[in-house]
Amino acid sequence: MKILVVEDEPKSGNYLQQGLTEAGFVVDLAKNGIDGLHWATTQSYDLVVLDVQLPGIDGWQVLQEIREQGNDIPVLFLTAKDRVDDRVKGLELGADDYLIKPFAFSELLARIRALLRRGNKAKEPDILRIANLELDIIRRRVFREEKKIDLTAKEFALLELFMRRQGEVLPRSLIASLVWDMNFDSDTNVIDVAVRRLRAKVDDGFEPRLINTVRGMGYVLEVSS
Repeated sequence: MKILVVEDEPKSGNYLQQGLTEAGFVVDLAKNGIDGLHWATTQSYDLVVLDVQLPGIDGWQVLQEIREQGNDIPVLFLTAKDRVDDRVKGLELGADDYLIKPFAFSELLARIRALLRRGNKAKEPDILRIANLELDIIRRRVFREEKKIDLTAKEFALLELFMRRQGEVLPRSLIASLVWDMNFDSDTNVIDVAVRRLRAKVDDGFEPRLINTVRGMGYVLEVSS
């Protein structure tokens, strides 16, 4: 899942980006309101974490414009403004939640997952399955034949991508963009190494094999005939 963080304070922005990335999300960081509004309305995100006090245009204006364009993406305000009037204003403009700085990262993560769970109820299932492989998006757990499989954050994100696009051949360039948020370099084998490690965990010792290589094209998750 992809999150946009709009935060102008460098230390806070980097902290949020690193923490959410380690939690398994793909994270973009906008450092002012103008860039935040542009990215939120021209790219596809699952959630926006938005500061109020921003250079360019403030968070109130960013949220107002997002909603006026008919975009119902979940927005969580993250700000030092702790007056009741400020919280009410944010919620009336269409914010889905409001967290006051300073905050515990565990609480932020819990609120983000709650918003994503709420927003996805009518759109996507919380659990993805293929054959005897099961991925629980909310609890971040993977099982194969009821055996729990421990994955790193990147491995989980990679498997989630495969499972959301079952039967679709995914080129390395797309995997690099969606999971690592980077342009694919044909001279690197980072994608192949990551897929090989994931395959060793979810395929080795199990039947049927699910992660398949399509020579010259990429990878596909499907039950091989």
